[in-house]
Amino acid sequence: MKDMGLWNEGDWIAAIAVFVLAVFLAIGARISIQKEPEFAGHPKGLYMLFFAEMWERFSYYGMRALLIFYLTQHWLFSDSKSNLIYGAYASLVYITPVLGGYLADRYLGQRKAVLFGGVLLAAGHSLMAVEGVGGQSDPTINVFWAALAFIIVGSGFLKANISVMVGQLYKLTDVRRDGAYTIFYMGINLGAAVGTILVGYLGQTIGWGWGFGLAGLGMLAGLVVFVLGKSALNGAGEAPAPLAKSTEWLLYAIGVASVGVIWALIQYQDVIQNLLVVSGLALLGYVLYESFKLPKEPRERMFAILFLISLNPLFWGLFEQAGGSMNLFTDRFVDRGDVPAAIFQSINPIYIILLAPLFAALWQWLGRRGKEPSAPAKFGLALAQMGLANLVLVWGAEAYGIAAMTPVIFVFLYYLLATTGELCLSPVGLSAMNRLAPSFLASLIMGAWFYMTAVGNFVAGKIGEATGGHGGEMSKEKLLEIYALFGWISIGAAVAVLLVSPIVKRWMHLDTLEDRP
Repeated sequence: MKDMGLWNEGDWIAAIAVFVLAVFLAIGARISIQKEPEFAGHPKGLYMLFFAEMWERFSYYGMRALLIFYLTQHWLFSDSKSNLIYGAYASLVYITPVLGGYLADRYLGQRKAVLFGGVLLAAGHSLMAVEGVGGQSDPTINVFWAALAFIIVGSGFLKANISVMVGQLYKLTDVRRDGAYTIFYMGINLGAAVGTILVGYLGQTIGWGWGFGLAGLGMLAGLVVFVLGKSALNGAGEAPAPLAKSTEWLLYAIGVASVGVIWALIQYQDVIQNLLVVSGLALLGYVLYESFKLPKEPRERMFAILFLISLNPLFWGLFEQAGGSMNLFTDRFVDRGDVPAAIFQSINPIYIILLAPLFAALWQWLGRRGKEPSAPAKFGLALAQMGLANLVLVWGAEAYGIAAMTPVIFVFLYYLLATTGELCLSPVGLSAMNRLAPSFLASLIMGAWFYMTAVGNFVAGKIGEATGGHGGEMSKEKLLEIYALFGWISIGAAVAVLLVSPIVKRWMHLDTLEDRP
């Protein structure tokens, strides 16, 4: 171990992350042993899901912080190709919840789906620690593709369903719902922040296997929390009807077999693009088919859902540059001292931890006075802030000169605006999907939310690919040109969304929303 007198900024950041993680684990232990059914005004089940998801995000975002560097520095892909692979991988992580949500709705129930997904994720993150010698000619790259495949399929069974379980802890008219999703979102980002710092630190200072190995241990911890905390769920997430063991095991076998399909698919990004188009049209057709069978008010609520999720591709296409082109930009063109570039991926989740309670309190304060923006208006504000984040980074980098290293303050400002935009969109969207969807489509609609996020992640890969120009090597000039273009596009879209938000708000019919039996 390095002498403390020789520690640099990166070493101190990692040590602080370990301390913060220990504090939260102590709080979690305190909640788990108390006899009262609620803590701080929310059911204990919320906090169990908080910590289970925290560990899962620890693994996912820790691995995500390293992935673009692993692709460019270990497997030796070009910048453009690495961004495209990153986008394709992230898009599949978000598209598979459509199938996972459907299987949970109809057969498994959310709890068993989450448990199975966690097992697959643990396997995938563990396989990421198998490095080989590197380069695309190394046969070990096939283990790398397999690791991504396990993570993708595991996420499909876990992501949408654990979010649905949060909603099942509350009545539809419970005013605590948005606050609960914000608290849950803080759990996601606590795991993302600490995981990014520790996994990124180990991966970039000691070795890839150390970082990815720690991510695997984090996923195992999440599984343990979920299994031990079953009683706190009070029946949430159970199967809709008794399920024969043979059918249950058949579904698990299909899940494992799909890993092989994804293993092949992740290597051909153009096929993924075509898949997104075809499956997106099929999903839209099915949702519209189900919508037109509903009475007027539920049907219009479905139209509001479709409007909200249609905004995901643009927002997430820009936001998800963080793990791709923005990560490379920080590594190569930012004056970051002795801090490994991967650690900068923790800025966004740290901002969320600090700002999420303020946003939750703000919405409640405005709501009590009848001035809270509607969900579509919040989405418009999110697009405006994401566009401004791009433009602030471009203006800052150009002001100090293309040849000079960009001051790190502009990275912090970029993530600050991206984060405030995310807080206007992501937790609000999760709550709206669960609140507005008919009960028999709850997980599918949550899956559709993640599906359109998947499209956004693939768009992010294509935008990142464009920053590499024709030669595949990212340049500062090209990145700033692309960021400026999409910054203005996002602001223009924000103005349009704000103009039509009153119409979409009427479609939501919040005044006649009733609790499900």
